[in-house]
Amino acid sequence: MADSTVPTARRAGLRRTLATALAGVLTAALATVTLSATAAQAADCSAGYVGLTYDDGPNPSNTTNLLNTLKANGLRATMFNIGQNAQNNPSLVRAQVDAGMWVGNHSWTHSHLTQLSSSQIQSELQQTQQTIQQATGSAPKLFRPPYGETNSTLKSIEQQLGLKEIIWDVDSQDWNGASTAQIVQAAGQLQNGQIILMHDQYATTVAAIPQIAANLRSRNLCAGMISPSTGRAVAPDGGGPVSPSPSNPQSPSPTPTLTPPPGPGGCTATMQTVNSWTGGFQSNVTVRAGSSAIRGWTVTWSWPGSQSISQLWGGLQSGSGSSVSVRNESWNGGLGASASTTFGFVANGTAATPTLTCSAS
Repeated sequence: MADSTVPTARRAGLRRTLATALAGVLTAALATVTLSATAAQAADCSAGYVGLTYDDGPNPSNTTNLLNTLKANGLRATMFNIGQNAQNNPSLVRAQVDAGMWVGNHSWTHSHLTQLSSSQIQSELQQTQQTIQQATGSAPKLFRPPYGETNSTLKSIEQQLGLKEIIWDVDSQDWNGASTAQIVQAAGQLQNGQIILMHDQYATTVAAIPQIAANLRSRNLCAGMISPSTGRAVAPDGGGPVSPSPSNPQSPSPTPTLTPPPGPGGCTATMQTVNSWTGGFQSNVTVRAGSSAIRGWTVTWSWPGSQSISQLWGGLQSGSGSSVSVRNESWNGGLGASASTTFGFVANGTAATPTLTCSAS
């Protein structure tokens, strides 16, 4: 029967029925895609979160490209801005926030702050706080000292201004001429909770972003925010898995010390000095289970001199004098066969890598 012979009311009814059916199919399809995307997103972050950080911006020559590349690859990062750069480019600071990035304080002039007076340090930090607040409407909660150099005077001023000091776990070496492949390789070391140092101004760093994103996805890691309370990378809402270690500096270091190979149920411990300065240093200790799973671990050593730990994360310290004993916390004691966890510390004195002993339970 030709369409022209069908009554008008009936044709209208058929069209409504068809439209309703199509709408139902489309709604179901969209719901399936949405649910699948949500499930995939949850699975992507099952191994935790890492902190991508970019220092020394904003820069008119590169910041926009950096932000566009991060957004295109679904990544968020923390931008540690130099105050003078922020003052000269307030629109780029706003663009950082609009792109979903977090903005931190990186001092006013990128000076060696530990060589300045207390009043000079105060000025460096406070001017930057005010400038970023004027550009974005809120003052930073995170501060990265230039060159990773810090001391008690600087820490005191940070505390007065409500700032959490953030260093890094992995140094991309982009500032030292690292190639894109080397930057990608460095980012591949990141574990849950850890932070990588990168910079705003290098084309090689921007070029590394797609490969960094792919590597994180392949390892079920996501780019997260840095918690102002713990200094560790967490889910953007502040939740997420417990991170194994807070942010700490990492730079070329001497050969680490290693305990003897573990037997079944045993463990090894490796200490690596990741940063040092006059009167102090920072080290990370990696604890690895042997061929069998363990429920807990304890690492002991004796300092060769007058070294002493002033700050510890990822472990619980006991002992006195030159003898040090660090045992696991409640969340990082259980390790599967050949699995590892890391604790770290800041110590007073000359950098040292003593012989470690690891015992498992």
